[in-house]
Amino acid sequence: MTIDVRLPTVLRQHAGGQAIVQAEGSSIGEVLVDLSRQFPTMSDQLLTEKGELHKFVNVYVNDDDVRYLDKLDTKVEDGDVVSILPAVAGGDG
Repeated sequence: MTIDVRLPTVLRQHAGGQAIVQAEGSSIGEVLVDLSRQFPTMSDQLLTEKGELHKFVNVYVNDDDVRYLDKLDTKVEDGDVVSILPAVAGGDG
């Protein structure tokens, strides 16, 4: 199935400047692999060499963080929106 994926500004350069792209898959892992296939320079920004989600990338299905669901095995369905956001580090400002 085709899923809309919203990209943060930092990743748009890898997708020809597009803010929203489409990817195929029935799980977040499959969607990210399809994104990496379509936009090879984005691959290193999303997944580690071990195929795990980078710790500085947050992925949401609708409004739910996949880290608190089934991570890369989180299922997606038609109509779901996947958002990729850079993690924000906090500190003692």
